[in-house]
Amino acid sequence: MKKLVFCLLLCIVSFWNCSKPEQNPFFNEYLTPFQTPPFDLIKEEHFLPAFQEGMRQQQMEVQAIVNNAAEPTFANTVEALENSGKLLQKVSSVFYNLSSAHTNDEIQRISKEIAPQLSKHRDDIYLNEELYKKVKSVYNARENANLNTEQKKLLEEYYKDFVRGGADLPADKKAEFREINQELAVLTVQFGENVLKEDNAFELVIEKEEDLIGLPETVITTAAETAHKRGKDGKWVFTLHKPSLIPFLQNSPKRELREKIFKAYIERGNNGNEFDNKQICSRIVELRIRRAQLLGYPSHAAFILEDNMAKTPENVYRFLHQLWTPALSRAKTEARNLQKLIESEGQHFTLQPWDWWYYAEKLKKAQYELDDAELRPYFPLEKVRQGAFMVANKLFGITFTERTDIPRYHPDVKTFEVKEADGTHIGILYADYFPRASKRGGAWMNAFREQSKIGEQRITPLICNVFNFTQPTADQPSLLSWEEVSTLFHEFGHALHGLLSDCRYEKLAGTSVPRDFVELPSQIMENWASDPVVLKMYARHYQTNEPIPDELIARIKKAATFNQGFETVEYLAAAFLDMDWHTLTQPTPLDVISFENQSLSRIGLIPEIVVRYRSPYFRHIFSGGYSAGYYSYIWAEVLDADAFQAFKETDIFHPTLAQSFRDNILARGGTEDPMVLYLRFRGREPKIEPLLERRGLN
Repeated sequence: MKKLVFCLLLCIVSFWNCSKPEQNPFFNEYLTPFQTPPFDLIKEEHFLPAFQEGMRQQQMEVQAIVNNAAEPTFANTVEALENSGKLLQKVSSVFYNLSSAHTNDEIQRISKEIAPQLSKHRDDIYLNEELYKKVKSVYNARENANLNTEQKKLLEEYYKDFVRGGADLPADKKAEFREINQELAVLTVQFGENVLKEDNAFELVIEKEEDLIGLPETVITTAAETAHKRGKDGKWVFTLHKPSLIPFLQNSPKRELREKIFKAYIERGNNGNEFDNKQICSRIVELRIRRAQLLGYPSHAAFILEDNMAKTPENVYRFLHQLWTPALSRAKTEARNLQKLIESEGQHFTLQPWDWWYYAEKLKKAQYELDDAELRPYFPLEKVRQGAFMVANKLFGITFTERTDIPRYHPDVKTFEVKEADGTHIGILYADYFPRASKRGGAWMNAFREQSKIGEQRITPLICNVFNFTQPTADQPSLLSWEEVSTLFHEFGHALHGLLSDCRYEKLAGTSVPRDFVELPSQIMENWASDPVVLKMYARHYQTNEPIPDELIARIKKAATFNQGFETVEYLAAAFLDMDWHTLTQPTPLDVISFENQSLSRIGLIPEIVVRYRSPYFRHIFSGGYSAGYYSYIWAEVLDADAFQAFKETDIFHPTLAQSFRDNILARGGTEDPMVLYLRFRGREPKIEPLLERRGLN
């Protein structure tokens, strides 16, 4: 008993120390360059006290708005609400960046504990009847309030948040609404954690050197280093991280090994173990339907899309089918060509999904003399990053200078100060490049602080790009695949959207735009990555520093539409699956795999191709922000192909066009309707033809 009491006292003292302002870095102004997070001081035990104090402070700020006896105005209601919750935002931005990029058991435990509390806190604000009355009063009087464009948009967004947050519901429905939100908050966190654990659980261990035949030397070296880190010296380990998985599928002639690692990848979350996500998928869908119908929408998709450019599920389906027909036709032709290649080698098996990558790579080498291993030496990570920085400099005049005095959350992270041409500070860019067990898969952009303004002072953004790129080895630097090059430019485009934001209100700044518009700034950057002029600027051999040969650039360009049937079909199938899940109207449990099979059967997905994301590991829609929105990538690709066409018609670094893109797209965030912003830049609505031409589907 004495030991138990002593332990309890230690816990209380520890909590008290972390709660005290002098002990918890979140409670004080950061004394770091540009007030960047002091990661060297932040510990796991600081998060919960800071979360709880942040919620308490925001509730007090909200109550002050409610208690204000003055007539509700934009300033004392909407702007006051916008300025509330600064501590909560401060701790949340650090915590949720770490939970995706550098998590651990304690962060995952806190995430589950805090999720329902944050859900309740949010509902306490948006279901506050007195606060809603004040916001509604300001909204109803908006035409006579002499508000500028950004103020009107902020008011509209807050009013919509209250309505879509259940403010108009009767009391009994509000209680149900709260319960749904809290359960969803926990389930979406659990879904993502399960996928991460499935990613880390599998390893393909190769013990015989002959099983490495066909693999590039760099891939073999990386696998040996992975094995060493895992205590398996003398062996080779391949994982489900893309830099390990994809080269293996592309190059290994060992069909049974390709099948093993491929099936492990597509069965994540579907293994009947403690990380199985099928019941979670079904429950999330069920709860989303119930919530949407409480708010008067037939489906979750109808609820989500009302706020997007697409507006309705019907518009999304119409758009997807417009692309599906030519893409599927192209994919079927590609499948036949791969089958012919198999048979030409004297093989007698039918093409399967784990064969596609291998034989597609073979066919590309045969038809275009293009080999991923031949390209990689020209794409050392440092040069590719410099290339992205050079493009931004030529377009917008901005510069990037590495800073070594800014705290980082992991040794792999690099930090850069971003400045205007005249030296004015813009913001900080964090870049985190390599896979690790503490990081989820994929690539993304986040912010440790969004851009905003207080009076005439610009609050500068702290933006983070996170990747899972091919790691350097003892003998050579990180050499990127062409896909990884495109990914770096893509996420850098998101970073520019956050860095070059010039808005007053954080709620509207940077990437705070409709989901089907947010991919325009990212995807347009991929066009510069592949432009021959730009390639000559940054693609240099890591050993000789020789620029990439014109002849190799010509082969890259010639092969640009190779395998586009496959790539478009596997993506579109996932977009259809997302929409099928979220246009359901009956909130009943479903057999997840059966539903998925029916969805893919309806569109005629061929058996040689597996949907890009199967439901049990479809993080975008079950633990990310893309539910009923995965179509957004290709919707925005129509915009980016059309927008880049303007540069191609003049000059890819045309200063007037670049300034217009910065002023009307990057700087404006979500301050106006996205189509209004696009029209202001392009002068007309986008056309689909440039996209079809780019993908070879016309």
